[in-house]
Amino acid sequence: MKKILLFLMGIALSFAAVAQNEITLEDIFFQRTFSPDYIWGLEHLADGEHYTDIKVDYKKKALNVLIYDYEKGELQDTLFSGAWAPDSLQPFYFRSYTLSPDFSKILLAVNTEGIYRYSSRSDYYLFDRTSRSFEKLCGGSKQMYATFSPDGKKVAYVQDNNLFYKDLGSAEIVQISNDGEENKIINGDADWVYEEELELVKAFFWSPDSRKIAYYRFDESRVKEYEFPIYGGQYPEIYKYKYPKVGERNSEVTLHTFFLEDARQLTLPLAAGPDDYIPRIKWTKNPDILSVQKLNRHQDTLEFYLVNVQDNKASLLFTEGNPYYIDIDDDLTFLDNGKQFIWSSERDGYNHLYLYNLDGTVERQITRGPWEVTEFYGLDAAQKKLYYQAAERSPLQRQIYSIALNGRKKKLLTPGTGTFDADFSEGCGYFLLTWSDANTPYRFSMHDGNGKELRLLEDNEELRETMAKYSFSKKEFFTFKQDDGIELNGWMIKPMDFDSTKKYPVFMYVYGGPGSQTVTDAYGGRNTSWFQMLAQKGYIVVSVDNRGTGARGQEFQKKYTYLKMGQAEVEDQAAAARFLGSRSYVDASRIGIFGWSYGGYMSSLMLFRKAQLFALGIAVAPVSNWKYYDSIYTERYMRTYEENKSGYDDGSPGNYTSGLEDPFLLVHGLADDNVHFQNSAELISGLVENGKDFKLFVYPNKAHGLSGSKTHYHLYRMMTEFILENL
Repeated sequence: MKKILLFLMGIALSFAAVAQNEITLEDIFFQRTFSPDYIWGLEHLADGEHYTDIKVDYKKKALNVLIYDYEKGELQDTLFSGAWAPDSLQPFYFRSYTLSPDFSKILLAVNTEGIYRYSSRSDYYLFDRTSRSFEKLCGGSKQMYATFSPDGKKVAYVQDNNLFYKDLGSAEIVQISNDGEENKIINGDADWVYEEELELVKAFFWSPDSRKIAYYRFDESRVKEYEFPIYGGQYPEIYKYKYPKVGERNSEVTLHTFFLEDARQLTLPLAAGPDDYIPRIKWTKNPDILSVQKLNRHQDTLEFYLVNVQDNKASLLFTEGNPYYIDIDDDLTFLDNGKQFIWSSERDGYNHLYLYNLDGTVERQITRGPWEVTEFYGLDAAQKKLYYQAAERSPLQRQIYSIALNGRKKKLLTPGTGTFDADFSEGCGYFLLTWSDANTPYRFSMHDGNGKELRLLEDNEELRETMAKYSFSKKEFFTFKQDDGIELNGWMIKPMDFDSTKKYPVFMYVYGGPGSQTVTDAYGGRNTSWFQMLAQKGYIVVSVDNRGTGARGQEFQKKYTYLKMGQAEVEDQAAAARFLGSRSYVDASRIGIFGWSYGGYMSSLMLFRKAQLFALGIAVAPVSNWKYYDSIYTERYMRTYEENKSGYDDGSPGNYTSGLEDPFLLVHGLADDNVHFQNSAELISGLVENGKDFKLFVYPNKAHGLSGSKTHYHLYRMMTEFILENL
């Protein structure tokens, strides 16, 4: 009897252990059990020898900004403590902070509210370290992008679509522009489409001598508005903003320079009408010379100009063309010699770094090979050494390298496997290294410029122990050849108790958009722990990178999808489904697919056009027809509808709703400023017209990311139940 009792107790304990280790949505979204720790708030100081970091004082409920030295990591000073703020502002929390060049003053952004993907507005406070004084930058509405001048004596900012600066000595505020008006004129800030697709947010720039400010002026008065309801009151509030769709009129952009000494305004000779763009401007080392990049509407020709703001004359330095389209980046770096600059280009079929002369000629190609430079970090001017990230070993991995300006002495600074990223100090003498691989969460460490590790800052050991406790399955990589013989990369998560003699359902995750990657040897992504939960429930989770995705050169990314998005990608994902279905351990009748945004576009296409391969589909915030998306993104890859009707029609899920045969879950936020609900409305109309059953979830007042832990919990609970019921 005692043996039986002990046996039953053992079974009970065993079941308790299993229950305890089961991944739940509450763990993921409320307890945040599987959320990694990060290094946040670290800023490099201009001296190249020290950095700041944010620490929390839990007793005083204060955020503190502390100074450390790179070499030893020793605490040098407390730059700011939230406990020093006036009693009326306690507890004092800030979203971000900016240091003046001499570290004597700090700008602190509080009460920050997001606007679109990158933009935000805040109440800025100025803290003087010498006097310990604390004051609001200015009165009135919230400000955007408060930025110290290089000499630290002034702060420029945007308020109510106008540009201002404040003299910190006299406290005088000078208004630079006066015609700013919502949904008409923007000064010093970017319009929606420039922000979203060109990643231009702050649109004003101090000259190196602090005597001038160059800025953008957007005239969006003739751009058509899009509107959607915001619910909450007795009547919905209608939110309106300017959104140029395919083939429609863009903002007219002019460039201006403001001279602080005499308040003189100068309109530069270069402008962008509705049919071209100015994606970047940047001061050279000469404080009178501004560089301007101008891009045609097709985005396959870029002109590089230098403008002398003293005589207001522009000279064309060079023109860069591409048979497909040009990707815009921030790699442009001017050398201290005042005669040369670093530029990145795909001119040889792969993204590489080049040294240019200021007469527009190419001095040399610095990096070369059948691989991509994926990020340029900076230049050690003293040693004439560059630092960059590359996918040289594999498109799935990223390593960090240094190389001499003459293209010699290339050195691998991160000899391991996985994905490495770096954040370099001023002068590139030190860097914060972030590492992870597909099965290991982030590790943060400080290194010197030669790659030597100085100390470990965070290794997420607690999360690694939690992953082991919950029996996370290993993410495995695989390759296969699709019908044209092109090799594609994928990853797979199998149930922990995987048995190769059994057959399992497969849940495919897809994004697939131009230049993107879901298949990398890196940890992370919003779905990491959810995929593990599905694996616990007996599903094999898979993702495959189709043609058009990044890190494999221009031809792989652009050739097959240019002017025909949604075609090669669909064939590749279909080939992936067939490949998976041919595995002895896969139940080919139970393959589902899920995607968000471009991924929702892809999952819709797959379910409508390749219904015989799939048993279920989920689309979150999908594009239904590229005619409904914005001008810059869509025309970059597809040109206008009038120029490419067949490309648009062949790649639009809205044209294939009659092909739906399987359970389909459609999800969209009603306040999505990016992929408008109009897209899902078209799918709904088409599905109803064709008598197709489907499930629909809409989220009022939620944008493209459906932000909020309760919203995400609700969404993933609905998706999980849909999968369990239908796959």
